[in-house]
Amino acid sequence: MRKVLSFICLFVLVSALMIFTAGCAKKAEKVTVTFWHIDTLEEGQAFYQKIADDYMKAHPNVTIEITVLENDAFKSKIATVMQSGNPPDIFQSWGGGVMAEYAKAGLLRDISKEVKGTDWGKSMAPGVQAVYAYNGKQYGMPFDMGGIVFWYNKDMLAKAGYSSFPTTWKDFMEMIPKLKATGVTPISLGGGEKWPCMYWWAYLSMRLGGREAFEKVLDGSGSFEDPAFIKAGEMLAELAALKPFQEGFLGATYPDQAALMGNAEAAMELMGQWAPQVENGASVSKEGIGDALAAAPFPAVAGGKGAVTDVTGGGNGYAVGKNAPDAAVDFLKTILSLENNTILAGRPGYVPTVIGADKGIKDPNLKMVKDIVDKAGYYQLYLDQFFPPAVGPVINESVQGLLAGTLTPEQVSANIQKAYEENK
Repeated sequence: MRKVLSFICLFVLVSALMIFTAGCAKKAEKVTVTFWHIDTLEEGQAFYQKIADDYMKAHPNVTIEITVLENDAFKSKIATVMQSGNPPDIFQSWGGGVMAEYAKAGLLRDISKEVKGTDWGKSMAPGVQAVYAYNGKQYGMPFDMGGIVFWYNKDMLAKAGYSSFPTTWKDFMEMIPKLKATGVTPISLGGGEKWPCMYWWAYLSMRLGGREAFEKVLDGSGSFEDPAFIKAGEMLAELAALKPFQEGFLGATYPDQAALMGNAEAAMELMGQWAPQVENGASVSKEGIGDALAAAPFPAVAGGKGAVTDVTGGGNGYAVGKNAPDAAVDFLKTILSLENNTILAGRPGYVPTVIGADKGIKDPNLKMVKDIVDKAGYYQLYLDQFFPPAVGPVINESVQGLLAGTLTPEQVSANIQKAYEENK
């Protein structure tokens, strides 16, 4: 009996040792995570390197390989690796149509189970997360999501008799000739680059049709030729007829647009959260207009189905490649922790996504944007990024054509709908 018991004890001990050894071997398994980002500034590179170093110290079996690329170089290289079918584990993404194409091609990892209903998922607003989802599945997460707002010169509006920015389109239209009467250019626009024109049509479409108009386009029960979109074109044409833009705006670049604001030569521009920094850099003084700068949401349109709190915008985030190991998803959680997102919020131009990280924002202008985005009941990604890649350029070119007077509102809608039908 003693021999039998001894054998049993020995068997149990050996089995336990084997399980323990196997567990240790599993824990010690080496994992490499490839991480591509486009923050080429010295401060940005140091920020991400520290996160990686701290993570690797806490997880000795994980190696984080970081590749830093300039924006255009990144877009070129990511296209090449996607064609090869071997994407990085974590990489810069703006969500929307391009990301959806990658998802449809099976090039991304579904991280829905790590996001939906989890503490990570609850750490940021569903609206900004949705930009990185496709067909109900999550393929990435955002770290910076702002909004397109009106940036305006308070001093110039004051000379025209306005102590605050108009809250209705009717009042906005009435303000244009009053601004012109003071001798300033009401609106600065880099029409030569086309995409700055798109924001105007997008917002008017949102204010007129609301979320419902876009959802009907997506589910096929409606189209871009519906009344809300055509009416948006008509209203934008009415604005253009007032000649509110600077002379030569159709050939102007976005830096030209920013310079007019930064040098106090225009009263307003419709632009994203990055506008103050670009205005400052494009100004002669390199300081812009200082405290005279303020932000306001796009005005409400009488009779429209959209709310004045609805926002079009976007920002930055990371998508997860199809072969990404679990360690990559865990590392992405670390990048998007409250602590790290708060640190990021302290840098110029970033509007954090993690709830509570806004305490890190130092720029009062970004706090204004954050406040506008936080109130958004409906958040729509930039139209030229939201829809399939081949549709975006058609939207931008068509709206530019409307402002140039070479396309009618009906032609704009027809062009966009045709492109959408051919590429959806």
